[in-house]
Amino acid sequence: MVVNWVDVVIMVGTLVGTAAAMLLVQRYASVPARENCNDVAGFIFAAVGAFYAVLVAFVVIVVWENTTTARASTFEEADELAGVYWMARQMPLPQGADLEGLTLSYAHAVVDTEWREMADHHSDPAATALMYKIRESALSFDPQGDQQSALYQNVIQHVDGLASKRRARLNLIADCVPPLLWASLIAGAVVTIAFTFLFGLSNTWAHLLMVLSLAGLIALSLIAIKEMNYPFDGANAVKPTAFQVFLNRLPPPR
Repeated sequence: MVVNWVDVVIMVGTLVGTAAAMLLVQRYASVPARENCNDVAGFIFAAVGAFYAVLVAFVVIVVWENTTTARASTFEEADELAGVYWMARQMPLPQGADLEGLTLSYAHAVVDTEWREMADHHSDPAATALMYKIRESALSFDPQGDQQSALYQNVIQHVDGLASKRRARLNLIADCVPPLLWASLIAGAVVTIAFTFLFGLSNTWAHLLMVLSLAGLIALSLIAIKEMNYPFDGANAVKPTAFQVFLNRLPPPR
């Protein structure tokens, strides 16, 4: 597993910053003065913590569903591509072989090139051009007889499904969590952690340990959201498994 040093810096920076802020509060605000605020601070902290927990849970669910949708879209797209391929195997030569070749080229373009570009929020123009060629090749087929007419209808149906699922996949190449929501998450984390400084405990180290535990849990939650924010990048990135399975299970070309 590759260590993401940005996540490590976020976690360590959060813990160090929280510890420094906590020790400053302990130094300049006496424990007896803060003990008088424990009841009021505890009531407000419960409300703030509940609100922030709901916000974090909502965002986690959204990014998880986004990743799940992206993974499902890739398998649906690969299924449609396989449908085009197997229908092309039934078409007469040379047009059937040409369409087979286009489907294979498209799969290789998606796996070898486009998947890396999606990690940078881009699509591959070559893969898009191949999608157009697949459509043109399918539409140019002139069926002869009822059997070929039925074959033509199936090919067109799978080509339309392929184009639709490709659009669905490319629609997910943008980040899921907008900047305004990120600002709310970070501001909520700061406020939630800062509220714990208001409590007065005679045992400074026990208080510090509790505050750091909360800060670490919040930082871990934000790191998880960051890693799942974009379906095609991060620790939970969607892989081109569906297209690789398609390519690995093909018969010899005609």
